[in-house]
Amino acid sequence: MNFLNKMERKFGRYAIHNLTKYMILCYIIGYALQYMQELFEVPLISYLYMSPYHILRGGQIWRLVSWLLIPPGSDNIFFVLIMLMFYYSLGTTLERTWGAFRYNVYVLGGILCTIIGAFLLYFIMGDISVYYMPAFSTYYINLSIFLAFAMNYPDMEVLFMMIIPMKMKYLAYLDIAYLLYDMVKGDWGLRTVIIASLLNFIIYFLTTRNYRRISPKEIHRRQQFQKAVHPSMANGVTKHKCAVCGRTEKDGEDLEFRFCSKCNGNYEYCQEHLYTHIHVSKPKPDNVININK
Repeated sequence: MNFLNKMERKFGRYAIHNLTKYMILCYIIGYALQYMQELFEVPLISYLYMSPYHILRGGQIWRLVSWLLIPPGSDNIFFVLIMLMFYYSLGTTLERTWGAFRYNVYVLGGILCTIIGAFLLYFIMGDISVYYMPAFSTYYINLSIFLAFAMNYPDMEVLFMMIIPMKMKYLAYLDIAYLLYDMVKGDWGLRTVIIASLLNFIIYFLTTRNYRRISPKEIHRRQQFQKAVHPSMANGVTKHKCAVCGRTEKDGEDLEFRFCSKCNGNYEYCQEHLYTHIHVSKPKPDNVININK
């Protein structure tokens, strides 16, 4: 976690905010392509699969990212809408809990692990790995987000099958049991797909000793501690304020503030104006003209 903290201080400004929104947009494009495929009877989706065989031998390098357009399969438009809203809620909540940078690392790390797993399977199994192309999909990326959410909010209740209220941790147990069943019954190709696609979940949580530092309970405890130590903060006094637009931390939970090292004085800016503001310089002294009488 110390490594992540250092990386966030150095590269945090490059984090993609509202990343889940762009993921949902990719799914919408994917559903549109599926509709066009059925309408014109052209196998468009087959050109989007993550396939190292076609990348290395056919030069189809777009497959490195095009597989992100393949949405979770479903023919029920109502179920699709519910699923998209559900995953949007999970992703945005995780981003607010962890921060944009850590959420980016988690999701993009899962994507990178999936690509590496696909190439590893190709180098091990050769041309036979083509049959596992559909398995390298966004399904396991979404599943890793769900498992992360369940780990952070285990007691939150959702309606399972839109009817039965069930806590997130029990749904996570069902998913993990289903994954273990697939790994036991499947071959090494399927096991490679599952492990590679969920490696971000394994690394981010099971090997992180300071996980409690970013858990919702720990964040809430810190907020209560800050209110107790600084009572004025609870009475409407803000801690951060942008010197350009005047926004404070109360204007949005996802706002981040930084001090500018190039400005003369303690000037703080939000992430939108940190690199676009005009630097405040020290005023030049008036010219003094000495007249010798």
